[in-house]
Amino acid sequence: MPAESTVHRLAGNAAADLLVRCTDVSHTYSSGSTAVVAVSQVSYDLYDGARLAIMGPSGSGKSTLLHMMAGLETVTSGTVSWPAFGANPTGDPGQVGVVFQGPSLIPSLDAVGNIAFPLVLGGIPDAEAERRARAALADLDLEWMSTRLPDELSGGQAQRVAIARVLATAPRLILADEPTGQLDRETGRHVIDVLIHAADRLGAALVVTTHDPEVADRFSEGWLMNDGMLRGKMKGERS
Repeated sequence: MPAESTVHRLAGNAAADLLVRCTDVSHTYSSGSTAVVAVSQVSYDLYDGARLAIMGPSGSGKSTLLHMMAGLETVTSGTVSWPAFGANPTGDPGQVGVVFQGPSLIPSLDAVGNIAFPLVLGGIPDAEAERRARAALADLDLEWMSTRLPDELSGGQAQRVAIARVLATAPRLILADEPTGQLDRETGRHVIDVLIHAADRLGAALVVTTHDPEVADRFSEGWLMNDGMLRGKMKGERS
């Protein structure tokens, strides 16, 4: 394997809490002649307070890497740890919030119900979950969407509800997978505004995958990814 396939990167302030550490992680889908290497020997540290964009074309491995950060995807080789969380954070909605690339709202639930649902699954009483859901919508000036069903929302509106769902859980780390990929440019800018506002309000780290340089320019640090490997750093280089 070429030396460039293992790239060590830092994101955020190294004096802050270490949220995620990946060491030589790889992920391969299928096996044998049909094997596809999605991520190849990537290493990095992600710290509290990071504002990071991972940029690359479709199929570059960005989504798989993001899902491994969240603990949603297992690694084929290497190790992932979450020092600040103590263990894989998937069982605790208050640790890591994920905004998925495709539609992720439950069709039969209105906006409030969609936002409250993961809180209820996490053991929060129904009334408190609804209160937090409405507060998250209010914080993003989205109260008017509270009774809308997903099929009554535009793509940008649905993404904002998905962000409100993350905000309601008050995570320390927000991961957003191509949040503007299916939106027009103006709506996309607004969605990034909402994400940054949510992260700032919570004091959370924020990582976004994107293929759009304009989106990447909104973040203080950026990584370039291609063919499953981190090829370089766009800005904020550390030794």
